[in-house]
Amino acid sequence: MNSIVLVIIGALILILSYRFYGAFIAAKVLVLDESKKVPSEIYNDGKDYVPTNKWVLLGHHFAAIAGAGPLIGPVLAAQFGYLPGALWILIGSVAAGAVHDMIMLFSSVRFNGESIAEIAKHTLGKRIGFITSISVIFILIITMAGLGLPVVNSLYNSPWGTFTVGATIPIAIFIGIYLKYIRPGKIGEATIIGMALIMLAVIFGPQIEGTTLGNFLTLDTKQLSVILVIYGFCAAALPVWLLLLPRDYLSTYMKLGVIGALVIGIIIVRPNLEMPALTQYVHGGGPVVSGKVFPFLFITIACGALSGFHSLISTGTTPKLIKSEKDILPIGYGSMLLEAFVSLMALIAATSLPTADYFAINSLPEVFDKLNLVPKDLGMLESLVGEKLAGRPGGSVSLAVGMTYVFQKLPGASTLMSYWYHFCIMFEALFILTTIDSGTRIGRYLLQDLFGKMYKPLARKDSKFNLVFFSALMSLSWGALLYSGNISTIWPLFGVANQTLAAIAFAIGTSVLIEMGKKKYTPITILPMIFIAITTSTASIENIFNNYIPNGKTTLTVLSVIILAMLIIILYECIKSWKNNWNKHPSDKINSITQAIQ
Repeated sequence: MNSIVLVIIGALILILSYRFYGAFIAAKVLVLDESKKVPSEIYNDGKDYVPTNKWVLLGHHFAAIAGAGPLIGPVLAAQFGYLPGALWILIGSVAAGAVHDMIMLFSSVRFNGESIAEIAKHTLGKRIGFITSISVIFILIITMAGLGLPVVNSLYNSPWGTFTVGATIPIAIFIGIYLKYIRPGKIGEATIIGMALIMLAVIFGPQIEGTTLGNFLTLDTKQLSVILVIYGFCAAALPVWLLLLPRDYLSTYMKLGVIGALVIGIIIVRPNLEMPALTQYVHGGGPVVSGKVFPFLFITIACGALSGFHSLISTGTTPKLIKSEKDILPIGYGSMLLEAFVSLMALIAATSLPTADYFAINSLPEVFDKLNLVPKDLGMLESLVGEKLAGRPGGSVSLAVGMTYVFQKLPGASTLMSYWYHFCIMFEALFILTTIDSGTRIGRYLLQDLFGKMYKPLARKDSKFNLVFFSALMSLSWGALLYSGNISTIWPLFGVANQTLAAIAFAIGTSVLIEMGKKKYTPITILPMIFIAITTSTASIENIFNNYIPNGKTTLTVLSVIILAMLIIILYECIKSWKNNWNKHPSDKINSITQAIQ
């Protein structure tokens, strides 16, 4: 199949879905009302609650939700062939992922920017709110440590990558100050300046290798882990306009710019998809992803189609910044579709590689030797990028190689293969880092909500001690796992934990719709909830009995059981609540807090 066909089909489906299905949910299901006051207006404190330009906020939201998932997941799932991944990305994002993100964002805006756990408490009661809070924090800490791994692995012993990614931090602070004090409201002007500075960092990054600065920035994994924790703390503790917003906004331009360049490259080069539509590994036994296409495709590809982590962003930083309810459609639904398109491009890049080369990169040498495949262009690729590529599983290397494989076919671009490869590796680290900063800040909110119930002074939002304490507590919680390296043994849990959170979010979103008197529209949340709950439970049970227990992986077994138990308890409580409230008159609970202030 020619890649151009998949690009066109994918773009049309996503555009039409936004125009019709997204608009239908906005107008008929949620009835978005731009006349209502939003949390950023009510609680404007210049730190967490800040009315924000729609496009800047869209950039932040997209950067926060688009972490490792839309890049790595599709590359790993290419083992099953290009068709399963493409179908799940397009159908899943439209019918599940974008609906999930939009409804959770709406719910949080109506509940004054509160977290998913607080929304659960208001709609389902204090007990289930507490259980949800513990579940979300547990899943978030594991996820944040796991997200740190590809950043550390991408940047260690890479001074120019560390320089370029690190340069985005002072650049973002400068742009935040520029927009706040020097030239308030001049978004276009600040964008041009910020992007020009980032491009200079990209251009001069390779030049520092071998210099004193380059030697200083040649860091090992432990040093990078400590730096990452410090960055997470700063992103969580500093005012949102100073670092988090401008950095995520500017990073989005680089993300979309690289993906846009890849789209142009695909259009010009028109590479064929070398991977078959379906491989023999749909039945299991694959060298990249263990297990059959069901349920493991839907666990492997998360962020590009459906991701529970998005519910934390949609009930975390974004609802505290949104300027009008009408912005919920482009930010909530639209950002997810943008991420789906990124995911589709990553799938195309990976499946454009010769099939044997793909498996040679993503399999350990002893595993690849048993596949009876002969690499086609791998030797040529290794000589062009100047590194050994075989036997480097995990997805990030094969994605970078896939992208450079497309770019090197452009006229005169083959001599830049080494540059493109290292740039793509750095780009992936930048992509993921924007998820870490938002996730840490959200963790701060969640921990403060939880501890504030036990000791009231800890609930004070205006306390500097609370700000520093909970920022540090969240950063150190996931940072300790990252530094120790033990999180690498929990990596198989990430997909299950993430999609468990998605099922929980759908259940809470359904409760919100019932409270609003929108019972006839609940299938839009209940159906994807049922699907992902069954998928996640099946994957978890198969992992426990087919992998973890037989191989003596006690930690993974215990954590899997805990996550599965959380899902069952929360779904049970939600269904019981739905039965009790189904025939009652619509509650005004979802508007009560805001209306009381207005």
